[in-house]
Amino acid sequence: MRSMLLAACAVQVLALPALAQSGGEQKVDDLHAIGDDIVVTAPYARSRADLLSGTSVMTEGELREALQPQIGEVIARQPGVSATSFSPGASRPVLRGMQGERIRVLTDGIGSIDVSNTSADHAVTIDPITAQRVEIIRGPASLLYGSSAIGGVVNVLDKRIPRAVPEHGVHVDAIGSVASAADEVSVAGGIDAALTDKIVVHVDGSWRDTNNLRIGGWQLAPVLREHALEHAEEGNAEAAEEAASRGRLPDSYTRTKTAGGGISLITDRGMLGFSVGYFESRYGVPTRPTLGHGHDEHDDEDEDHEDEHGHEHGDVSIGLKQWRADVRGEVELGEGFLEKLRVRVGYADYTHTEFEGGEVGTVFDNQGVEGRVELVQAKRGAWNGAFGGQFYIRDFSAVGDEAFLPPNETEQFGLFTVQELNLGALGIEASGRYERTNVSSSAIGVSRSFSAVSAALGARYSLTDGISIGVNASRAVRAPSAEELFSNGPHIATQAFEVGDPTLAKEKSWGLEAFLRGEAGGFAFSLGAFASWFDNYIYEADTGLEEDELPVFQYAQGDATYYGLEAEFSAPLFDA
Repeated sequence: MRSMLLAACAVQVLALPALAQSGGEQKVDDLHAIGDDIVVTAPYARSRADLLSGTSVMTEGELREALQPQIGEVIARQPGVSATSFSPGASRPVLRGMQGERIRVLTDGIGSIDVSNTSADHAVTIDPITAQRVEIIRGPASLLYGSSAIGGVVNVLDKRIPRAVPEHGVHVDAIGSVASAADEVSVAGGIDAALTDKIVVHVDGSWRDTNNLRIGGWQLAPVLREHALEHAEEGNAEAAEEAASRGRLPDSYTRTKTAGGGISLITDRGMLGFSVGYFESRYGVPTRPTLGHGHDEHDDEDEDHEDEHGHEHGDVSIGLKQWRADVRGEVELGEGFLEKLRVRVGYADYTHTEFEGGEVGTVFDNQGVEGRVELVQAKRGAWNGAFGGQFYIRDFSAVGDEAFLPPNETEQFGLFTVQELNLGALGIEASGRYERTNVSSSAIGVSRSFSAVSAALGARYSLTDGISIGVNASRAVRAPSAEELFSNGPHIATQAFEVGDPTLAKEKSWGLEAFLRGEAGGFAFSLGAFASWFDNYIYEADTGLEEDELPVFQYAQGDATYYGLEAEFSAPLFDA
């Protein structure tokens, strides 16, 4: 599905003119002024050319051109990036072939605090239409954000907590798009307004509606359709309906709306801001065809039901809501050893309901809080660095006849550092993280604790002013998640019976990456090669068994290897 941009405007209203001059002096970390050659997803802003890991940056204009309902689809064309495609309403990033518990999706450096990492049918609670900037970090540098970022980090930056005083007192954003593949209509808008020369407020909202996706042919592949027709000839009405389905993919609709606001105090020494946000989405989940098998009586009662928007409710759909509150603060510390203190805290209350037809199947509740403190060191000659701490607490429950996961709690605490030396043409970087994770479920009387130490070491050498080569190596350790440890039941949305293993060990990996990058005369290129070797790699193994008419998948461990190449090239086609 490709979106067509209708309107994208940034209107600077000439109100409060007296604030224009002072506002310009108070700008702190203004994302509008940062180009795609700088990465802020780090303890301190750094040039992409200086980073030892593969990085990609999508600015606001690029995000508008690639607009899609979910963040995974938006960034899928970046080097080393693809996306899960379980349904149009649920698409999560895949970095270098890794997904789920090995990829972290962040909102301004703090996790999205949803359950998108637990299953491919769960949506990320971030609406790309409100994003201002997305930064993607692949490789060892992502370890600063937790062991669950072993494969990489996607950091989505928005304007909900204002970072700068608008130049002319008020700044208005508005965007709208339509797309024909699913009859999509999307609109979003935001306003930043300076109440004084130091206090800025922000409000935003978005709304998106899509119908079932046009597929241009039969719903079933030829072999499956032939099988369904055989059952239809035997008088099976459900098989006949599936064989006749064409033109649109059933249960692929989405409806999403968001709203939020924030306020910041911005001075010449730092800022302190607070925001609240609401995210709501209802989307269908296409399931595998039954071909006339496994049809429940209650399905007949709902097959002709449509909601007020005309979307047909099929076997499975998901409705989710999230309330979220965030705090962001930073302060300049002067001329001592430490230059800056930065604090981020986020809390979210998430509810997620899986519907079977018109009936409630399973209700997921997830309350979580995550905090992060970063201390940036003042640069001392060739030496620069930062260190900090992070915590995450999650309380999860699933209620319903088909709840596949018992209530559980996760507590995680980590310490991290990154240090670098810039010795002329040679740059050396080292980073490390210690993490302690406790995962428990009182419902089944199981508690596990894990300690993990991860580290990375790399070097970069400038061949010329615009061309550099580099290499880095890493050792990463990841604790098993609650889903991998405790799952035991049918998950209707994924059409699987999932079984965890409470005896799983820590997942460990070695990683190696090399790159060649350059830029000259408007031309830019980046070539990279990477490999990761895993011990105790956690995966879902198909047992070949069935339970409740669903295939049984058991979490298991084994060896695994990831490797690949990445290439990116850009050149101006004509002078502006």
